[in-house]
Amino acid sequence: MRATCWTGKRSVEVREVPDPTILNRRDAIVKITSTAICGSDLHLYNGFIPTMREGDVLGHEFMGEVVEVGPGVGNLAVGDRVVVPFPIACGVCGACERGMTSLCENSNPNAGIAEKLMGHSPAALFGYSHMLGGYPGGQAEYARVPFADFGALKVESDLPDEKVLFLSDIFPTGYMGAEMAEVGPGDVVAVWGAGPVGQFAIASCFLRGAERVIAIDRIDHRLRLAKETGAETLDYEQVSVPEALAEMTGGRGPDKCIDAVGMEAHHAVGALHAYDRTKQAVGLETERPHVLREAVTSCANGGVVSVIGVYGGFTDKFPMGSFMNRYLTMRAGQCHVHRYMPRLLEHVRNGDIDPSFVITHRLSLDDAPTGYRTFLDKADDCEKVVLSP
Repeated sequence: MRATCWTGKRSVEVREVPDPTILNRRDAIVKITSTAICGSDLHLYNGFIPTMREGDVLGHEFMGEVVEVGPGVGNLAVGDRVVVPFPIACGVCGACERGMTSLCENSNPNAGIAEKLMGHSPAALFGYSHMLGGYPGGQAEYARVPFADFGALKVESDLPDEKVLFLSDIFPTGYMGAEMAEVGPGDVVAVWGAGPVGQFAIASCFLRGAERVIAIDRIDHRLRLAKETGAETLDYEQVSVPEALAEMTGGRGPDKCIDAVGMEAHHAVGALHAYDRTKQAVGLETERPHVLREAVTSCANGGVVSVIGVYGGFTDKFPMGSFMNRYLTMRAGQCHVHRYMPRLLEHVRNGDIDPSFVITHRLSLDDAPTGYRTFLDKADDCEKVVLSP
């Protein structure tokens, strides 16, 4: 089959690779009908996530048609349409039973590698390094789905791919960001990053009743899209974000702050940006935590900081004094996608949201290298790339 393969820093190729096969009784094989390039994939593309190997199949946002099931899969049949969550979860371990499927205790065969960096291992992820399982991803013609009886969500035939594809990752991730922040009626929320995850965080804040949402980015088309969703906007290259947020909130700061950027944050202040880029380049720091610092220091006293942007290791100059003395709460995590898929599917069915609003580029699988470069450069007003095998 054809698949998008990682071939080195800022290099991907579409190659012929072996077809997936059933390896476990709870496996299914899915013929991919739609897949997407995620902002998290760009961390792999830029070489910031360790334990990648040349030829690894990328992609963790995908859906398709079941073409084969193992003998332990009783709830799926050949021909079913399914959306596949990006974390791989068994459904029976302690973490899964508590709904924390991105922390599954059974899915990562390489847990020892992750433990060396993180202390304990999270769940395995599709197409996201050998530290996190080494499973081939879904930017391909077919994919093997482990624990398919628990992980694959059946969807009706009357819902087109583009309305349900993002249940695999970015819609639940944005919603979990709003939930972790405890967003509710009357809240003022600041969201750093107006990429696809940030857009879904914004939309989710409004779904949960937020009074105001302020989107922070520097890319014009992203800020325009956020404004169309109902957000107020700040271009961080034009204003001091902490000062602007204070002014917009009567000096209090936002009640809730969401970091939808993560480890490759950019900063308008040249010296600070250069400091973190230099430390990151020489291995003294794995993150560029401008957004994390800014979210903490901008948040209202007693507020909540929610982190859904991906971080990979260690950060420098975290404002612990501000965090501790002002009674802030921080929550962070890879999304427990399985927990949110059914309720968000209902929002789609009911017409509360059409997740396809973030799609700007539709390409064939063969054009994946172009898609990665376009998404990285944010060229041609690129917000989200969907690939069709």
